[in-house]
Amino acid sequence: MPRARPGPEARQRRVAWGRATRIIAARYPPIDLFERVSPDPAVWEALIAAEQLVNPRLRDAVGEIHLVPPGERMSGPGASYVMAAFTHANPAGSRFSDGAYGVYYAARALRTAVRETAFHFARRAADSRDLPRYEDMRVLVGRIDARFADLATLPAARQAALLAPESYADSRPYGAALRRVGGNGIVYPSVRDAGGQCLAAFTPRAVTAPVPAQMLQYHWDGQRVARYFDYAAGVWVGV
Repeated sequence: MPRARPGPEARQRRVAWGRATRIIAARYPPIDLFERVSPDPAVWEALIAAEQLVNPRLRDAVGEIHLVPPGERMSGPGASYVMAAFTHANPAGSRFSDGAYGVYYAARALRTAVRETAFHFARRAADSRDLPRYEDMRVLVGRIDARFADLATLPAARQAALLAPESYADSRPYGAALRRVGGNGIVYPSVRDAGGQCLAAFTPRAVTAPVPAQMLQYHWDGQRVARYFDYAAGVWVGV
């Protein structure tokens, strides 16, 4: 992995959000293992291995538990929604990861979360040459109260490089370097929603377990996701 380019460091600041919104595909059902596993995270590998003897499909559901050190693991109600982000690292990577580790992404507002996830949903659909289709999405809402590196405190040129709309060349090594020194993660201006705020957490300890809030349905029209259906309100909403 290339080294992060030298330059000014983002200042750490406390991020206290009463509602942090994360959107995931509803086709990934909740895993209840992390809700009922032992409170001693050091023995999880053994317990999971024993349970997999009875339920071999559990391996795919749990993911790579070794990616999360015992001291950073979370259990209890809603824990699976957090743990899944770290035990199922996206091999294609993301803005602040090259795919070697998972990141928990969330936004301060629903609109921001929709615009961010709709963009990436559309990119994956286009790469797969998907025909027009619909997909249900689950909205998760949790609380954030931790210190994060604030990219808004960086000089404009550095910030622009880290938040380049079409390139992760600077942001991935930056995220990796911050994670290596134990940083909780990054809070940054949304790339897809002007004025919105997002965060990328590098460890479960930086977030609280969220709860399902509502269901949406994204419409991929063959070119983009321009609207979604809000099941609770019973209306289509433009992205």
